[in-house]
Amino acid sequence: MTRPGGLGAQTWPELDDRRWTVVVPLGALEQHGPHLPLDTDTRIAETVARRAVDRLAAEGHDVVLAPPLAYGASGEHEGFPGTVSIGHDALRLLLVEFGRSVCRWASRLLVVNAHGGNAHTVVDAVALLRSEGRDVAWWACVAPDGDAHAGRTETAVLLSISPDAVVREQIAVGATARIGDLMGTLRTAGVRAVSANGVLGDARSADPEDGRRIVDGMVDRLVAGARRWSPGDRGVLA
Repeated sequence: MTRPGGLGAQTWPELDDRRWTVVVPLGALEQHGPHLPLDTDTRIAETVARRAVDRLAAEGHDVVLAPPLAYGASGEHEGFPGTVSIGHDALRLLLVEFGRSVCRWASRLLVVNAHGGNAHTVVDAVALLRSEGRDVAWWACVAPDGDAHAGRTETAVLLSISPDAVVREQIAVGATARIGDLMGTLRTAGVRAVSANGVLGDARSADPEDGRRIVDGMVDRLVAGARRWSPGDRGVLA
């Protein structure tokens, strides 16, 4: 068992002679409409990862939560103030070097990603680390039937986990077309070209109870995947 506070709160002898799984949340710093904070993805990744780690540790697993990686590949959101993107190349390098270093003393690394724009880069980084013989996997914070960005799904989740961070009087509707119909423009011109307020979805029906159920479901699936530890071809835990 570790002391409260995650990886940063431990001393090195407390981490010696154990077969640790390190869990690191991966988020982003990017616009989330007029009503959600820029660090929405990081808050979600950290919450889901922390709750999963707490459950796994209570079951006796040697698992520890690392501080979140709070920047990602968010170029599609750079049309809005506040977004800070490190891009795919830097993110890939960060994840690879992070994984190489962690795996010098830990048995496994699990990346919990909550920003869809990071996904391809996470796959590439995890594939390289696994090809080098390191036991690395990743998992995505995805809600079944969720909308794309800053809409009902993410707003419900934030109303559940960080209600004081939601500017309720500015909860809004944005672009409601299917994400597949928007993807071409999103890739070439960014989110602002399809949504003036940055929302992809309709946040007005967001409910904190729905958010609680979404988070609970994510945690349940992550815990189950971590117990099985059977990464697929793309390194993702099923």
